[in-house]
Amino acid sequence: MDQQERTIFHNHLAQTTPFPIELEVTSASGSWITSSSGKKYLDMIAGVAVTNLGHRHPMVVEAIKKQTDKYLHVMVYGEYVQEPQNELAKELRSILPKEIDNYYFVNSGTEANEAALKLAKRATGRTRIVSMNRSYHGCTHGSLSVSGNETKKSAFRPLLPDVHFINFNRQEQLSAINTDTACVIMETIQGDAGVRIPDVAYMRAIRKRCNEVGALLILDEIQTGFGRTGTWFAFEQFNITPDIITMGKAIAGGLPMGCMAASKKLMELFTYNPMLGHITTFGGHPVVCASATANIQALKQEVPDFAEIERKGALLEKLLQHPIVKEIRRKGLMFAIDLESFDQVKQVFDHCLENGVLTFWFLSTDYAFRLSPPLTISDEDLQHAARVIQEGFEKAL
Repeated sequence: MDQQERTIFHNHLAQTTPFPIELEVTSASGSWITSSSGKKYLDMIAGVAVTNLGHRHPMVVEAIKKQTDKYLHVMVYGEYVQEPQNELAKELRSILPKEIDNYYFVNSGTEANEAALKLAKRATGRTRIVSMNRSYHGCTHGSLSVSGNETKKSAFRPLLPDVHFINFNRQEQLSAINTDTACVIMETIQGDAGVRIPDVAYMRAIRKRCNEVGALLILDEIQTGFGRTGTWFAFEQFNITPDIITMGKAIAGGLPMGCMAASKKLMELFTYNPMLGHITTFGGHPVVCASATANIQALKQEVPDFAEIERKGALLEKLLQHPIVKEIRRKGLMFAIDLESFDQVKQVFDHCLENGVLTFWFLSTDYAFRLSPPLTISDEDLQHAARVIQEGFEKAL
């Protein structure tokens, strides 16, 4: 990248932090990203749990190309019959509980959460929302309102009213879910809080409590969906079924997409009183739906036994043991590695970046770093990544 290009990046593209990574990407394939200098980087983040099949999976790329030869956007979502949307619905039906048989396609995970909150209010006629401390559901006003990080929220208040927070995995606090509650929204496994995994008993208790008081249970599977934790969706590991599921990130194999899934009975409420209760122009875009369909089909082929995800996760966890590591929290290939301080995290991150391994941090857990490699990553690449990370640990001691 020449100086002119760098100037455009800094002066004309909005930045999210004062210190962007500035990796100059020219290509990506499988588990690797190539920079403008020709240097290759092992991607242990996968776009933050987006490219679960690695970059540019052939089936996904081919589906995108085929659809672009047919048509692009033709109408706002929900009016025309489009084969790519129908095919994606078939694939989702094959991997979701039979009760969750209706899908609303949007453009991102946070949009899916916005739609879910609206649907819960419409269905129950209530306004009270219960969410979890340390949760993260997105950056739009509604999603931010139910995210449990005040540092990220304070500059943007006032936010959505009547939102109440309880502590994650604390069964004694479930009395906060009462007959005024429209919904409980929670990540099945808390991501930005540093991969916090709830107890099975807690998840079953929260499902039971929602049933008792008539509140809907919304599970945010945006980070955990599509095999990341060793099952199609993390909620499967707790033997419960939510009322509404929100998806994003990995759903479309690298293209921007979100989805809210519920029963047809619930979703029909968006069609009347008022009509067009939720609308989107580009949601369900045919190219993105074609990509998502191919992505699910490719996952079925590439990872037919999801136990392999857990095996790879256990291998990497073993390879990352070191005196500097305070704790590793993991489910499948979703990792949080606790160190003593952000300074140590930065030293490890910088060493890995310099030596061709991409790691990343959490927004609200500054003493930990995250790993979420492609589910298709080889054992050899996992071992290579672990060697470089171990070198970083030694430097940070």
